[in-house]
Amino acid sequence: MWQNIYTTFNPVAFEIFGFKIHWYALAYITSLLLALYVARYFIRKEKKNNPKSPPFFSINEEMLMNYFIWIEVGVILGARIGYIIIYTIPYEEGSLYYYLTQPWQMFNPYYQGEFIGIRGMSYHGALIGALISTILFSLKYKKTCFWKIMDLVGLSVPLGYVFGRIGNFLNQELVGRATDVAWAINVNGVLRHPSQLYESFLEGIVVFVLIWLFYRYKRQRQRQFYGQLGSLYMLLYSLMRFIAEFFREPDYQIGYIFNIFSMGQILSLIIAFLAFLLFMAQNNYPRFFGAQTHK
Repeated sequence: MWQNIYTTFNPVAFEIFGFKIHWYALAYITSLLLALYVARYFIRKEKKNNPKSPPFFSINEEMLMNYFIWIEVGVILGARIGYIIIYTIPYEEGSLYYYLTQPWQMFNPYYQGEFIGIRGMSYHGALIGALISTILFSLKYKKTCFWKIMDLVGLSVPLGYVFGRIGNFLNQELVGRATDVAWAINVNGVLRHPSQLYESFLEGIVVFVLIWLFYRYKRQRQRQFYGQLGSLYMLLYSLMRFIAEFFREPDYQIGYIFNIFSMGQILSLIIAFLAFLLFMAQNNYPRFFGAQTHK
């Protein structure tokens, strides 16, 4: 039964006026709402513990909904544009001219008159989009601190990623490499790792637990954060993604780089290295990241 789940499971949850609503869309919505809930939980927790202090993450619960819209726009734009730049233009002839002359096609959910949704999102593009939108948000609202907001993001996002990867699994995409393990699933006649579920556990649950333990350890000692949680998230996610991609089929248009690594692994190593340097700088030079301005 488990091995043949893809042959019996319908990735479409239901239809509304001819529009197919996929389980992936529902999982994505769930991940967003969960991330929002977790963010609100930590904002309330800090306010309860320190009622007379300024907002610990530099934004209060009322501003959170406003920021949520900003970052979601940044994530969607960054994820889609990033996918086109990283995974499409370098490998599909004529795609550069096509998207330069018709940029709206990046977000066209129709293909040959059929509604298929928007397919092809890049996590690394989403990360850049999230950073840009957060920078713009912190510039518009002067009393906020970019680094503290990123700490909130680092705490809130990982659990949402659990459902994002489950959505990939239900949508039968980003499949794993061929294997003969007992829990393999049949994908078009080939037994493969359910790598999306590995990623759900590693990039979601493991990353959240490690960040929460670090947060809890520091807060018990009344320590402040100035971007460390955000940097730790990027570091841990990149490391977990690097590990998980050993079980995931590389992008068909790219294949393996150096006959070993996928493009996702190369990008993850780069981000992990930069995140580690940033994390060390934030710990060693906290004043540079606003330790005096935002107490």
